[in-house]
Amino acid sequence: RKQFFHTAVLDTVLLVVTLILVLLQAQSQSQAKGINPALLAKAKAGDAKAQMLVAAAYATGKGVPQDYTQAAQWYRKAAEQGYAWAEDNLGYIYSHGQGVPQDYAQAVKWYRKAAEQGDAWAQFSLGFCYAAGQGVPQDYTQAAMWYRKAAEQDDTSAEDNLGSLYIYGQGVPQDYAQATAWYRKAAEQGYADAQYNLGVDYDSGQGVPQDYAQAAKWYRKSAEQGFAEAQFNLGVYYADGQGVPQKHMLAAKWYRKPWRLFDRSGRAMQDYAQAAKWYRKAAEQGYAKAENNLGYLYFHGRGVPRDYTQAAQWYRKSAEQGNAKAQLNLGLCYARGDGVPRDYAQAAQWYRKSAEKGNARAQLNLGLCYARGNGVRQDYAKAYFWSELAAAGDLDTAHAKTAVKERDKVVSHLTPADLSRERERAREWFAKHPKHP
Repeated sequence: RKQFFHTAVLDTVLLVVTLILVLLQAQSQSQAKGINPALLAKAKAGDAKAQMLVAAAYATGKGVPQDYTQAAQWYRKAAEQGYAWAEDNLGYIYSHGQGVPQDYAQAVKWYRKAAEQGDAWAQFSLGFCYAAGQGVPQDYTQAAMWYRKAAEQDDTSAEDNLGSLYIYGQGVPQDYAQATAWYRKAAEQGYADAQYNLGVDYDSGQGVPQDYAQAAKWYRKSAEQGFAEAQFNLGVYYADGQGVPQKHMLAAKWYRKPWRLFDRSGRAMQDYAQAAKWYRKAAEQGYAKAENNLGYLYFHGRGVPRDYTQAAQWYRKSAEQGNAKAQLNLGLCYARGDGVPRDYAQAAQWYRKSAEKGNARAQLNLGLCYARGNGVRQDYAKAYFWSELAAAGDLDTAHAKTAVKERDKVVSHLTPADLSRERERAREWFAKHPKHP
């Protein structure tokens, strides 16, 4: 039986391998037949357009096995005859190191040749090189010039990037209205990045009157194309009950104000189910803020069933990307044993990561860990240091009072020298972190 089993398995493996080889051979023959012999003959005879088409076939693997080295050789033949499309593509493969060593200076050289012939893609790419300082010294004025040339040919990427230069006043005078105008041109052509940026303009009231409904409209268009930042912002809108259609509950009790629904206490109605939907879409693309917010919804059971394990999992994904709020939240999960086994050492570890980024609540919690010896060796000097930072940070009234109370409580355990040293450490920290006074 064992011999039969081994033989049967061997026969099966051989059959599968044979089938794979037959399929690969058939695919290879199919690919080999894909390039029209007449087209290949014209390319070999020096026809630039034919050379470009052969190069494109090798670059995409259409009709032949994908081969960037061959693509580069054929792009070069066409480009050296001044064929703009080939010049642009040769620039692209130099920029990305496909079939040739990556070389931004060579990329710029070929982009420029195509751009000067009016090729919009090359104009955009050359503008990007100037904006990023790739292959040329960074020069926003040159970036704006080339973006504008491409944008005037309706290149959506160029329209969007030119809008961003106007937002930040890079290479052009800062002009929010101009930024919005360029974002709108690209957004109306369906460009997801620009739809998101136009949503931000309406959200912030930059370049247009603030209009949350319009912001939500453009965020949704972008979000439906998979743009993670837009998915996150749309999730925030649903969580806050802002700029989006709301659930009508007990109509006599609720009344409408522009863009939002409020109860009689002035609190906005929210649609957490929609918030969770959009946070999840962004979170599944690895967007850290969305991962944290989705964790929050799971933790509190808003829009999804309460599930501490799911909450901890999403907090962890965000925390491992360096999100300070998620690091704090994951620390809290470990401290309370919510969704993970209680582990004060893990709690302290995540509090520290968040605290070092300036999160005042994490600084307070880390100070408490040192004061009580939870997850770390008890150390009143370190407890004072972190409580001092927290007391000066951005905390609500209750937590601010706790920070001051804990800081003052540990003073009695310190020598004058210890206290002086920790105060100096705190002053040095504040000097290095002016955004977190």
